Amino acid sequence: MSETVLQLKNANIYQAENLVLSNVNVELQKGDFVYLIGKTGSGKSSFMKTLYGDLELTEGEGSIVDFKLNGLKEKDIPFLRRKLGVVFQDFKLLPDRTINANLEFVLKATGWKEKPKMTERISHVLDKVGMGTKGFKFPHELSGGEQQRVAIARALLNEPELILADEPTGNLDPQTSIEVMEVLQDINKNGNTILMATHDYALLLKYPSKTFKCDENKVFEVVQRKA
Repeated sequence: MSETVLQLKNANIYQAENLVLSNVNVELQKGDFVYLIGKTGSGKSSFMKTLYGDLELTEGEGSIVDFKLNGLKEKDIPFLRRKLGVVFQDFKLLPDRTINANLEFVLKATGWKEKPKMTERISHVLDKVGMGTKGFKFPHELSGGEQQRVAIARALLNEPELILADEPTGNLDPQTSIEVMEVLQDINKNGNTILMATHDYALLLKYPSKTFKCDENKVFEVVQRKA
């Protein structure tokens, strides 16, 4: 029995007054690993922002992890984001505190109260991304790849139903990109659904998967040629 985690039907996505993507029809099932590709400025970020409630969906229909995107209320956005894990290109770690404290900050912000449970959850997600021994370090003491692993761990904290990774390898060199990609692949094999926006076509060849492309205000599925 497949479960739909994300569905957009005839959705028009706007950035301010500008129509960025028109008539978008996209569906993701639980357990999928899906790429979103396209040139800079083709609408990938607007697409992602619509999914986590940063941009309003005013035309067409959309649902994500059991939330309706059209008519999504401001007060519901924090609850939606608890069911999503979002990984950004620029890590967004708080520089003035350790990795453990970064992750604890997120747990507290999302309603966790018990210190032992928080400590256990933090150590669990850091282990998952191969960063189990680095919790006491500060972000500046880690390489870019390590910081991105921590960002992925942070995205996993609340056991999200869907992970949105927006150019997660955008700031990383090719070797580190592959290491981060391996982490995402492992997480996906464990049952996490992932939608990843990227312009790194080398990764698509190395890890082929279902792919949507943003181009000329449209989103369409592309069939990858086998390398």
